[in-house]
Amino acid sequence: MTVESKTDFATFATVQSMAHESRYDREKKMAEGANDAELLKEKANKYFKDKDYENAIKYYTEALELNPSNAIYYSNRSLAYLRTECYGYALADATKALDIDKNYIKGYYRRATSNMALGKFKAALKDYETVVRVRPNDKDARMKYQECNKIVKQKAFERAIASDEIKKSVVDSLDIESMTIEDDYVGPKLEEGKVTQQFMTEMMDWFKEQKKLHRKCAYQILIQVKDVLSKLPSLVEVTLKETEKITICGDTHGQYYDLLNIFALNGLPSESNPYLFNGDFVDRGSFSLEVILTLFGFKLLYPDNFHLLRGNHETDNMNQMYGFEGEVKAKYTAQMFQLFSEVFQWLPLAQCINSKVLVMHGGLFSEDGVTLDDLRKIERNRQPPDSGPMCDLLWSDPQPQNGRSVSKRGVSCQFGPDVTERFLEQNKLDYIVRSHEVKSEGYEVTHSGKCITVFSAPNYCDQMGNKGAYIHLRGSDLKPEFHQFTAVPHPNVKPMAYANTLMQLGMM
Repeated sequence: MTVESKTDFATFATVQSMAHESRYDREKKMAEGANDAELLKEKANKYFKDKDYENAIKYYTEALELNPSNAIYYSNRSLAYLRTECYGYALADATKALDIDKNYIKGYYRRATSNMALGKFKAALKDYETVVRVRPNDKDARMKYQECNKIVKQKAFERAIASDEIKKSVVDSLDIESMTIEDDYVGPKLEEGKVTQQFMTEMMDWFKEQKKLHRKCAYQILIQVKDVLSKLPSLVEVTLKETEKITICGDTHGQYYDLLNIFALNGLPSESNPYLFNGDFVDRGSFSLEVILTLFGFKLLYPDNFHLLRGNHETDNMNQMYGFEGEVKAKYTAQMFQLFSEVFQWLPLAQCINSKVLVMHGGLFSEDGVTLDDLRKIERNRQPPDSGPMCDLLWSDPQPQNGRSVSKRGVSCQFGPDVTERFLEQNKLDYIVRSHEVKSEGYEVTHSGKCITVFSAPNYCDQMGNKGAYIHLRGSDLKPEFHQFTAVPHPNVKPMAYANTLMQLGMM
């Protein structure tokens, strides 16, 4: 062998050795990365178990940065997103898990639950079909498939009826006068068909003892409040005098005993103590009927001083999934739920205070250029569409960065400080108040003080550990004054007790 060929061989051997070492280093790093990712996943799992979903999501995300091809990490993060109502992100993660491993059964369950949460029942059914095909003997999978199939058929039937004829109101088929109140009923009754202060006090105490209002009284309240709400504009405009104040509350979500606590802390509603409740009165909490009948009662007692706006949970799809429909059917009848659905469609969508502060449940819009006049013109007596200003008012969320992004919820959008600034400037407003999101302190001020979130369901769903809050606004300066409170005990009926079976199982 010549010197030259010896050199070539040595060079080749060195290169091979380096390549081997390089491959070995890469594999070693990958193995270390995978191990580190597993440790992060375990850390995330612990946070998840402790119901600290924010940190769980954070560590699942870090695990995925180290090992982006692990379907389990995506599936776990998907469930954490479901628990925090980020249905759009949950759906994306479940889909990614299935892209990585199409045989990963849990991924189909996660994606089905995400679609159910978004009211996309046909898409959910497709995933349950896949699981049943792969596991024909799995009783759990078959039960979920049958439950989802039932909902799809029910929805198709409802659509057929709706297109068949102009839907008649439940009110037309009720004969309130012939409903008798039995002699053994000793609960509150309307006085000559009217809500009075005494009736409200008695009803709240009656509910506190977990007793049921007579169905005749419930129907009387619903029929009367439908009449009152249907005469209101989609954008309600009120003026506070210099000496007046209003209390703005966020989501209450069927947490009746916390609602009573708000009244204990801040005083009962009256002409001199006006309130605005900013949507999501029902669902999740298992005392939603008690909450909504109390709020509707005060609306009848003080129509000009007690205000209610619609939230994304005052809608059929949400009520079917998250408990209100089940609760009304359990405590009263399916017919009464239909009447609630009609009443919810007449709830106003936004309120403007002194032409300077705009209040809505969700937030601002997917497009620039929306004016207060556009809000006045919204035909609201319907289930909300999938896009447009009505949808945005109920569903959108703020984000810290400028511009707009795809919504974490899978509906509407997220809007940045620049979007808020342009909207306020165009409409000569100072700031917006919205609800819709749990906040650990019960409220949050963002977008340089121009976007305020208020949430009034403390320890949301008995597990989030958050405070509740309400806001005082005074006519003299319109500066928000925040008041925080903590959860109070309630009878042992768990949240989601009346929710759809599939939603309960899918969240586990």
